[in-house]
Amino acid sequence: MTGPARPAMTVDFDADLWRWDARRDSWIFVSLPADLADDVLDRTVAAGAPPRGFGAVRVEVALGSTTWRTSIFPDSTRRTYVLPVKGAVRAAERVTVGDTVHLRVRLVDL
Repeated sequence: MTGPARPAMTVDFDADLWRWDARRDSWIFVSLPADLADDVLDRTVAAGAPPRGFGAVRVEVALGSTTWRTSIFPDSTRRTYVLPVKGAVRAAERVTVGDTVHLRVRLVDL
């Protein structure tokens, strides 16, 4: 017998777009606020599912009028999860590195 399903976790937050130092050519991210990262970690542990590659957690993201599916990844240096924001999204929403963006993130599968 399983317990009641947990409601989907959806969070809204503002974050700055930044470029990953190791690959300055293309990888642009935002960092989740630390308290949200703690909540994500708590949910992944509670779910008991085997970890995905690189500790990824699947999410659905909305930035402005653009919605897409991707994954967030733990970043031990920043001590949070980071979310990649692909070029097509940045172009559609006319945002670039250094801009502060408003995001809605929903955990998928948890």
